[in-house]
Amino acid sequence: MKNFDKKTINDFGREWERFNQSTNKNEINKIYHNYFDIFPFDKINKESIGFDAGCGSGRWAEFFVNKVKNIHCIEPSKDALKVAKNRLGKYKNVNYFNNTIDDHFTLNSTIYDFGFSLGVLHHIPNIELSLNKINYRLKKGSPFLIYLYYNFENRNFIFKSIWFISNFLRLIISNLPNKIKFIICDIIALIIYLPLSKINKIIKKFKLNIELPLYYYHDKSFYTMRTDSLDRFGTRLEKRFSKKQIISLLKKTGFKNINFSQGKPFWVIICYKN
Repeated sequence: MKNFDKKTINDFGREWERFNQSTNKNEINKIYHNYFDIFPFDKINKESIGFDAGCGSGRWAEFFVNKVKNIHCIEPSKDALKVAKNRLGKYKNVNYFNNTIDDHFTLNSTIYDFGFSLGVLHHIPNIELSLNKINYRLKKGSPFLIYLYYNFENRNFIFKSIWFISNFLRLIISNLPNKIKFIICDIIALIIYLPLSKINKIIKKFKLNIELPLYYYHDKSFYTMRTDSLDRFGTRLEKRFSKKQIISLLKKTGFKNINFSQGKPFWVIICYKN
């Protein structure tokens, strides 16, 4: 059986066509640090070869092109890979692979010095299988950074209830025709993401000990909210994990020295091939 969901791949291709992340470089830089502050940059150099598994628009790979010898952008959606090529075409040390994660790490013989996969593996049917294949192509001791959706284990009943309702909506919205889906997700960004982001911004300004849902967006642009609304409600296949589940998965698939970022988004994890 193929370890991918074709409809989910197509959804992301259309998402990156719609939101190619070519605007607001300051915000992209800020989000980049949210993810990569725990990455061990001292472990890579101009001789390193790495990968971005599920590169999407190529926005994260771009931060590495001047740091390493070569970066491989792996993306199962032809539409998304086209966006990445448009973004990174000026760089000579980027290679593009229109492959699923499983196929790439099975068929490609490159042994990598590092890798990362942000917001991808929780959209794959069998994450354990993919992690095994990724681990196989990493050098011993190589760093691997991943971002996985969390299951709200550190949140209260209200947060979990809100997620339950939103997940029910996702199951409906994600199966709608694209034009309708885009409109609905934009409306959600406008009437839910934007107001809550403004309220959270006020809360932060007055240093109140309160954190409402969508706090992460208190300093983000409406463009990012629209992108993430489509990501959240327009994607058919989604899984969520607890810290304990993630640690178990990574250990089982050959990773060690597993550390979680203390900041948002949850969960960003750095680990190393055993």
